Amino acid sequence: MDGKGQLVVIALGGNAFLQKNEKGTVEEQWKNVYAAARQIVDLVKSGYKVVVTHGNGPQVGNVLEWMEALKDKIPPLTMDIAGAMTQGWIGYMLQQAIQNVLIEENLDHRYRVVTLINQVEVKKDDPAWNNPTKYVGPYYYNEAEVKKLVEEKGWVVKPDPRGGFRRVVPSPDVIDNVEKEAIKLLYENGFIVIASGGGGVPVVKDEKGRVSGREAVIDKDLGGQLLASVVGADIFVILTDVEGAYLNYGKPDQKLLRELTASEAKKLLEQGVFGSGSMGPKVKAAIRFAERTGKPAYIGHLYKLKEILEGKSGTKIVPDKK
Repeated sequence: MDGKGQLVVIALGGNAFLQKNEKGTVEEQWKNVYAAARQIVDLVKSGYKVVVTHGNGPQVGNVLEWMEALKDKIPPLTMDIAGAMTQGWIGYMLQQAIQNVLIEENLDHRYRVVTLINQVEVKKDDPAWNNPTKYVGPYYYNEAEVKKLVEEKGWVVKPDPRGGFRRVVPSPDVIDNVEKEAIKLLYENGFIVIASGGGGVPVVKDEKGRVSGREAVIDKDLGGQLLASVVGADIFVILTDVEGAYLNYGKPDQKLLRELTASEAKKLLEQGVFGSGSMGPKVKAAIRFAERTGKPAYIGHLYKLKEILEGKSGTKIVPDKK
């Protein structure tokens, strides 16, 4: 496999940091991050330029729970700051692991790794602001406490399907990556760049172009496709813990979809074939990248990155022929 200098944007799923049935200890996180780092360095060895993005679901949830538990001692911070904190946390682990694997492979003289605290502009008039749906933070079981939180903090709190009550926040659509020029400059000069973690820190622009953070959650896959689109990626790859997108997933007759055009994938998405909280956002992001750039997007398993790009694994979504 010869990358020939092509730029790949790799979106790491949660299994790059936490596997099923793990507690999330530091030791487990480092083990998983190094496994992901080796996949990334294998691509670099094949001649690809690489930009990496990642989710932050468990980590930002942890930060919010820490803040809630210590609210009587330390004033809680806002969600955008919590998101930026997790970009630093996860980025630090990834950049250290990738750099150390580069050293093991005697490639550190050619490549360096850097993490950006990355802001992503979201739609100021998105309907999502009036319909928050993303559950965040700790569970509450005392209705009097829930009522107090709503009155004092102005939160929207809803019953969680898994039990209890939780805060819900908006998930507006993405417009632009604020630091895109810096990301381009870095990867063009031999850096492996880690950016748009957790979808990016959500910000809105005022009439003068000034940005300010918002209490919201950006879908990490849509944030990843935006990153891939605006930095000029040749390929966008979403890595997760399954082989790709399936028909009848989890049933005896499940079938892996190896290649779809954007319009074919869109039709299946509209039919509800893909889970709205799992594969659906990944397929939507892949469609959007293919339509926006005219280039392919892939969905596949974290430990089969090379096989995905060689067409031996995963799901490939390609633009429609004109």
